[in-house]
Order: sequence, then structure tokens, then C-alpha cells
Amino acid sequence: MKFQVNRDVFSEAVSFVVKLLPQRNPQPILAGVLIEATDSGLSLSAFDYEASARTTIEATIDEPGTILVHGRLLSEIASRLPNAPIEITVDDDGILLTCGSARFTLASMPVQEYPAIPEVSGDHSGVVPAEDFATAIAQVAFAASRDDVTPVLTGVQLEVTGTQLSLVATDRYRVALRDIPFDSGVAADESSTTALVPARTLTEVGKTFGHSGDITVSFSGSGDREIIAFTAGNKTVTSLLIKGNFPPVRRLFPEQTDHHAVVNTGELIEAVRRVALVLDRSAPLRFTFGQDGVSMDASGTEQARATESVDATLTGDEVTIGLNPQYLLESLGAVKSEFTRVTFTSSDNANKLSPILITPQTSGGVESFKYLLQPNLLLR
Repeated sequence: MKFQVNRDVFSEAVSFVVKLLPQRNPQPILAGVLIEATDSGLSLSAFDYEASARTTIEATIDEPGTILVHGRLLSEIASRLPNAPIEITVDDDGILLTCGSARFTLASMPVQEYPAIPEVSGDHSGVVPAEDFATAIAQVAFAASRDDVTPVLTGVQLEVTGTQLSLVATDRYRVALRDIPFDSGVAADESSTTALVPARTLTEVGKTFGHSGDITVSFSGSGDREIIAFTAGNKTVTSLLIKGNFPPVRRLFPEQTDHHAVVNTGELIEAVRRVALVLDRSAPLRFTFGQDGVSMDASGTEQARATESVDATLTGDEVTIGLNPQYLLESLGAVKSEFTRVTFTSSDNANKLSPILITPQTSGGVESFKYLLQPNLLLR
């Protein structure tokens, strides 16, 4: 095997395929990057049985072949090479990488032991705008649970209905929902498709493909090997879906929104950040929404206390609630609007605190982003 390739193109390709690999893999073979040189170009792949990444780049192929090499080491080397073409040759001594005056000899891993990269059929697929999809992921994925004890809550539920793709995530204390357009290329119908995708994988997809124009989303497989694929340009990421039933959180969102407050998003973010400095990590922040604005009160420890107020417009009665400041800040950062509407919902259970609904304050229309946050019990 022997080929020459542009240094920057090769470095970017290796970096892309190793991003989804875990830092520590119990199976050393899965730390490898599979490089295939054919007449059609150079293909680089990585796979850990849960997620895969694959890209194809142009290269001058002198001798076709396939090699498996340690991915993160190759990525670090490629990113530090001098500005010159890369030549890779495979012989009995191993993998020889030459770039300018730099020479590296790398060990070859056994290709025959590497698992087959998943192939995705295009039977059920559609296209989403890359920028909208990346923004939607950023607005929703942070609400997924980080506790592996309940795997279904560590994912983001993708729901396709007609010409709409919804992203939903929850960790039991909050729910984030965002809708974006979905083009399946066929006449719109009401049939639906769902896929529960690990939040970590989806977040990397958003970061990688955010400026790629359009992303093709494909659903494939069956049983325990259901996968989803995201393709943009010459790059593809696949992910094994999480098995299990995602909780029916949509029914939690209220229909009536008469009792609400409108506040400047940036001003509230800065005020919450300041006041929360004196709070214990697990303590809620007291908010009072009144006719004069919204005030925050953090008792904190014996050494410190903080209060602050910002302007707000309230429709309805005064409300005092306790909120997790970090959860609130994450939702405000996802609003993407100058002003935020905080809606106070009602509950049939008098002994249970009603959640608040956070949405962008816009001039009209149906909100594409919604965030439901469960208040904390105030002990004073």
C-alpha cells in the first residue's frame, strides 16, 4: 500500500473520524482507524460498535490496500506535521509516514479483527438544514440525563411526522423540545418515525455538520441493530439507537399560557449568574415575579447573601418559586431571543409544584423551542 495526500485534508479527516471514539476503550482494536486506499480515493473509518464515522478524501493512490492504525496517535501526529504532502507506505517493518523531513514508523493493527462498518440503506431518509439542525441539537441535548442508570433518558428522541422533525430530551426535572423542517422528498403524510439517539453522539454531529448546508438523515436496520445515519458532503456518522420507551413528555406541555412574565434574556442571565455565586451547589434560587419585575434572593451560607432585580412584565398574579439556577441558565442560553417568556402552568395535583414553561418571546406564531422546568421546594 502506498499513497500521497494533502497534509491539511488528511489531518482534518483523521480528526473527524476519531472524535466519536471513547478516550478509553476496553477493546484495543476499536482504538484504530481503518484506512482504505482504492482507485476512487482514500476512505477513513472508525467504529466502536455504538457509533461510527466515515469520510472519503482525494489522494494519489500508487498501491491500493487497507491498514488499521491507532487513531488518536495518528491524529496527533497529522496535526503537527510540517506544511508538506504526506506519503504513507506499508511494508514488512510497519507503516511509514513521511512528510517533509519528518518520518514516523507506526505499528499496524490486525485489519481482520476489526468489525465491519455499518452500511445504511436510503429506504427511509430525509434532509434537514444543517444550521437549523445544529442549533436544535444545542437547544435540546443538554437536557438529556448524564446518568447511565436510565439509558433512555441519556438520549435525544428524534420524531419525524410529515414535514417536521422534533427533538426532545428530558432528565425527569426538565424537558426541552425543538421542531425544525424535514424534507423526505415525497408527499407529506402523517406517518411517523422515531429514533432515540445518544445525546453525546448527536452533540458531536451538531458541532461537525453545523455549516454543511444540508444533512441527510437516514433510518436503517431492525431489532437490536437499528441505526441512524447523518451524512453531509463526504462525511457520514452512524449511531446505534437506544432501546426502550421514551417517556411521553409532550403531554406535560400546557395549552393555556395566560399567566406569564416577559423578561430581557441577557439581563436575566447576568443577574442569575451573579446572585447564584453565593448559593450552595444543590440549593435553589428564590424568584419572585411581580408587577415591578423579577427579584432574586440567594441566602447562601452564613458568610454571604445576594439579591438582585431585573425589569419584567407580568400578566397575572405575583408568583414566588425556587429554581435550579444552572438549569435555568441553560434554558435561557437556548432561547436564542432578546426576550424570554416565562409561563406559570397549573396542576391538578395541589400537593405538587407546577412546572414553568420557557419560550422565546416573539411577535406571533407557534414556538419551535419549548423548555419545561420543574421548580424546587423552598424551605423558607
